[in-house]
Amino acid sequence: MKRCLIFIFALCAGFAGAAASAADQRLSEISVGYSMQLPTPALFSRHKKTFDRALGLTVNWIPFESGNDMNAALAAGDLQIAYSQGHVPFLVAVTRGLELTMVGIAVGYPEDDNCIVRYDAGISRDNAAELQGKKVAVQAGSVSHYRMLRVLEHLGVDPSLVDIAATADGTATATALQHGDVVMACASGGALRAISTLGKPLMTGAEQAQIGLKLFDTVTVPTAFLDQHPEIVQAFMDVVEASNKHWKKNPEPMHAAIARAAQMNPEGVRRTLEGFIFPSALEQKSDDWLGSLVSAYSKDLADFFVTQGRLDNALESYDGFVTTRFLR
Repeated sequence: MKRCLIFIFALCAGFAGAAASAADQRLSEISVGYSMQLPTPALFSRHKKTFDRALGLTVNWIPFESGNDMNAALAAGDLQIAYSQGHVPFLVAVTRGLELTMVGIAVGYPEDDNCIVRYDAGISRDNAAELQGKKVAVQAGSVSHYRMLRVLEHLGVDPSLVDIAATADGTATATALQHGDVVMACASGGALRAISTLGKPLMTGAEQAQIGLKLFDTVTVPTAFLDQHPEIVQAFMDVVEASNKHWKKNPEPMHAAIARAAQMNPEGVRRTLEGFIFPSALEQKSDDWLGSLVSAYSKDLADFFVTQGRLDNALESYDGFVTTRFLR
């Protein structure tokens, strides 16, 4: 544990001075929103007060149950940074006029949304065309629905020839596969875990990520705050990067502190983190993330939501709401 602290404190020392100019502007504290029950290496640094020292002010961490709740707090000026805000809530917020900027990726969870094909169906990605004429279940208008359509298209399957049973929610989707009413079901989170033993994924989450279908939470900042206090944003992102780097080198000593900060038991933290990825700042700057893909992906997803009645309109482009300037 001592080595963990020395490592992160040393990394933070180099950029602590940058936050001092923000303190000169008489900011003595900021509020950071984070998702409950979501363990990340940054929570280790939160628990050890590393953010406070690096930023030169008090960092108040506020737990939220959803990204939409974060949007309300951001709009009210109650949050200066939203750490681990869902991509979709961010997308919806900026589309509806909230001035936010995505400055980083908090966490990726590539295996948390997928399509499971029943073992007895005899269908895999190699003969995916066999899905044509078969019934599949998915919650209408959901991210799972969007991803399913893109996966089918990638595998050369015409979605219009698949009998899509639109469900009300993930529970109904899982039930359809459990009862044998469909040969494939697409879901996320708990619903996906409930059906994962009944078959195999049509494509793994990692394979879907390679074709641009990424699942991630963002680091989001009100654009006005970013313009007024770039030093604070930079110092915050530097601590996140330092935390992620150390996690990749020596995660074990960090488990207990992360568990306490996330209000989870250490074993639950360990299992959850096994399915997470934390792309480096260099990776995030690439075209595979914030350099290009995230903006294009956001546009495609927003257009889909419009067709499904979840959004009234989509923006012409989402490039202006994503920046790589704080990734170093």
